Amino acid sequence: MHPDDLGPGDGPDGTQGKAIPVPSGQKVWWVDVIHTAAGTNGLTYRFRFLAPQIGGPSPLAPEIALGDIEALCNGWVAPRLASPAPEPEQVIVSLSDRVVAFGEAAPEAVQYFDSFSVEDGKCVWEFY
Repeated sequence: MHPDDLGPGDGPDGTQGKAIPVPSGQKVWWVDVIHTAAGTNGLTYRFRFLAPQIGGPSPLAPEIALGDIEALCNGWVAPRLASPAPEPEQVIVSLSDRVVAFGEAAPEAVQYFDSFSVEDGKCVWEFY
């Protein structure tokens, strides 16, 4: 990983590193990666990002947020998957308008998720 990806950065509390550029131009920060909770297809990595602009009084449209998720998977997540470590069967990328503890219900949070497999270093969308 790049040094800017680790440790506290310029983002809000609970995030790591610097803001990550995405096609929509919204500010997005990496929160964490969860790899200890198996998915339905086996080894699953969950990359979680904070994207405050998806919620609030003027929220970003879901299709724009989902485009950012795909861009994050291809441009940020896929290059960071450890090699030669076991390749995950599934990668889930999520955006949330606030930092939410993994596994906790947060009905007030706006969250978007998408699921991918990774083939030859590229994210391939999968129905989730």
